Amino acid sequence: MGKHYTHMSLEERIELYALKRMGFSDHRIADCLGRSPSTIGRELKRNSKPTKRYRGGYRPERANRLALRRRRWNARFKLARQPELADLVHDRLAMGWSPQQIAGRLALDKSPMRISHESIYRYIYHLTDQKTYWHKLLPQKKYRRGRSRRGGGPLNHIRDRVSIDKRPERANQRRQFGHWESDLMLFSRYGQAILVLHERKCRLIRIWQQPSKAAQPVVDQLRQAFVDLPPALRRSVTFDNGTEFFFHHQLNTDPGMKTYFCDIGSPWQKGGVENAISRLRRTLPRKTDLRDIELSDLEEAASRYNNTPRKCLGYKTPLEVYNRIHKRVALQP
Repeated sequence: MGKHYTHMSLEERIELYALKRMGFSDHRIADCLGRSPSTIGRELKRNSKPTKRYRGGYRPERANRLALRRRRWNARFKLARQPELADLVHDRLAMGWSPQQIAGRLALDKSPMRISHESIYRYIYHLTDQKTYWHKLLPQKKYRRGRSRRGGGPLNHIRDRVSIDKRPERANQRRQFGHWESDLMLFSRYGQAILVLHERKCRLIRIWQQPSKAAQPVVDQLRQAFVDLPPALRRSVTFDNGTEFFFHHQLNTDPGMKTYFCDIGSPWQKGGVENAISRLRRTLPRKTDLRDIELSDLEEAASRYNNTPRKCLGYKTPLEVYNRIHKRVALQP
């Protein structure tokens, strides 16, 4: 829907009704009216639905009344008044951006089109009430606001386990680069897992498909991930108390590298990687069969996350921030 879009008139609806009665397809009707086929399909779908008092079917006079009523009701929302902005917001949501990221990036880019994230949320939830499911494009796919509770597993005996209480304050406050969080992203098919590594300060992620959730392959992959990083970018990594991290002590052989563990039932203490996994679920839902996933698919999912602007980074992307600090560290003697 571009900036030259005009709403359908009653005359067009009458002609649409007549052509449909003659058996014309949506594409032929679109050609006759000078409209896109999607406009015709949307017009017929939204104005033909049965109700308690209406059997259903398309009637031009009724469709026109419904359209005028929707227009008056939707006029309260900026996105309804500005179709071009609505298209932009919809596209960014489909790319996995949150309303805050969309609004913040528009402001950072000094775009002539501006909107607050609250306005986007209000419009999305209004559309949900109208059975137009924009909320499914949100990272959490929630149809209303509110927190969901997540539990944690029981604590098992872990060799050389150090509590998160011992983690440096600079790591807790995200004031220093090189502190990571890690977790496994599990799937419905037994044994399938993706290892996710998340840097706390710049929010960059790295992901790898694992042969299983066994502890040794997990720590081997982590060692390989950290080996090429300068010491300033591999200071610590925080885990939950899952058995897949039992061999964490093999990472501690690297000077300066520390490992920490969350408290029992407190996955929010590594909320960065938890949030990252939640967002990755958009393209890699739990029912995904990893046997059908190519390496390029994983790389694309990580790239989409790393190239999405974040409010906490001043609407820069994690990759922009990481590249800047990596270059600065590399130039140090």
